[in-house]
Amino acid sequence: MIRLQRMTRELCHELFKGWENDKATFMDMSSFKPFVYREEAVNRYFDSKQKDSRIFFAIMLDDKPIGELQLKEVDMYNKECSMSIHLQNDSFKGKGYGTEAERLALKYAFEELGMNTIYADTVIKNVRSQHILNKLGFEFYRADGDFKFYRLEKGRCLGQAT
Repeated sequence: MIRLQRMTRELCHELFKGWENDKATFMDMSSFKPFVYREEAVNRYFDSKQKDSRIFFAIMLDDKPIGELQLKEVDMYNKECSMSIHLQNDSFKGKGYGTEAERLALKYAFEELGMNTIYADTVIKNVRSQHILNKLGFEFYRADGDFKFYRLEKGRCLGQAT
């Protein structure tokens, strides 16, 4: 069972001890390098995510973190934010875990935070992520450089026009 839990430093370390960089998220493969866990680097990463405009979740499968999901640039005045997701490694992909985590995040953002619009982006070659965004009701609205940009308005959540 998938659930979202606020990321803690301990969960962040547990997550990154099994992390593998995803080639689908690198447009320039010359910059791709295998991930190497380093405690101080994970501490810096975790600390960099501690902002009032960001909500940092661990994607939990039972009691194990298998990914991260962030609601970023949370703007309570304009009622909008951006969402990003990364799963720990390929063993958790293609099983619906990411899709379920995104559904939970959308429900939280719309119902708990009162957001009206949620944005997301993907690198152009990440067709798996684009497929999931489309399935959840996001609409493509522009491409710029190596990225495709999507938006989901409240009421279109989970791929259903309501």
